[in-house]
Amino acid sequence: MSEPLVHIQDFRMAFGNTTVIDDLSFDVHAGETFGFLGSNGSGKTTTLRALLGIYQPTAGTLHIDGKVFEPADGAKLGYLPEERGLYKKEPVLETMVYFGRLKGLDKHAARAWSLEYLERVGLAEKAQVRLDKLSGGQQQKVQLGVTIMNAPQLLILDEPTKGFDPVNRRLLMDIIEDQQRAGATVVMVTHHLEEVERLCDRVILLKDGTSHAYGTVGQVQEQFGSTVYRVTHTGAIPASPRYTVVSTEAAGHDRISRLAPAPGADGTTVLAELVGGGVAVSGFGSQRTSLEEVFLRVYGTDTLAARTSGTETAGVGA
Repeated sequence: MSEPLVHIQDFRMAFGNTTVIDDLSFDVHAGETFGFLGSNGSGKTTTLRALLGIYQPTAGTLHIDGKVFEPADGAKLGYLPEERGLYKKEPVLETMVYFGRLKGLDKHAARAWSLEYLERVGLAEKAQVRLDKLSGGQQQKVQLGVTIMNAPQLLILDEPTKGFDPVNRRLLMDIIEDQQRAGATVVMVTHHLEEVERLCDRVILLKDGTSHAYGTVGQVQEQFGSTVYRVTHTGAIPASPRYTVVSTEAAGHDRISRLAPAPGADGTTVLAELVGGGVAVSGFGSQRTSLEEVFLRVYGTDTLAARTSGTETAGVGA
């Protein structure tokens, strides 16, 4: 296999006496889409900022295309930060053309590309409107356009669909898929795990600055057990060494729980344990472990519920 496009080895990041990243290593290979996952404060944004030279790492190697990233390499890279960073007092089209020229396009090409992109994302009529007059989601669409307009070799997208409704989220996923087909390498931070299952070849899951899962989506699912059991029931499910309750949700007068079997336990064993424990079971079936369930096992149900309720801060631990 060729050298990875992104190589992070033994990365450590400390702010004063607080270590926020500890002994982190992973690679991103050319042409793949890589999911960078974790709860708020797990270390994702800190890692990206160290990779791009915004933070100086305490220890370790962080390389893009075989070397430490420098601003002169920016033409090969598109970075969409979680925070919006455009000139909000300027018109949309003028801003896009300006950034296009910074990225090496001539004025005519930058204007033509920008107009076509604005048409695609439903903002053609906003071309002469100041950015600060747009909604947050509209500004995010503009910033994504600026990020991809020079067809960069590497795209780093930090929450690209944050705050979008399902229709606009699908539109942006389609745009990202276009970049994939054109050969771009994509590193994507997202809390929408269905996006990861749709787009990503491999993933890493961070908690407290360390890796808790790393590999293809299938490998990560297998690492946490490839099968869970979906149980429709009334009453509480008792604790048992035969299974772990991954999640429980209300479904009318019933509850639906997902149970991860213990090593050596199959569906017959789990069902017998439930019935023997007095659980009134009205439905029972197996399904593949989802990334959401992997997330639950690493972080717990409270964190899963909260992970989209806030944003990562710009400072320590983000």
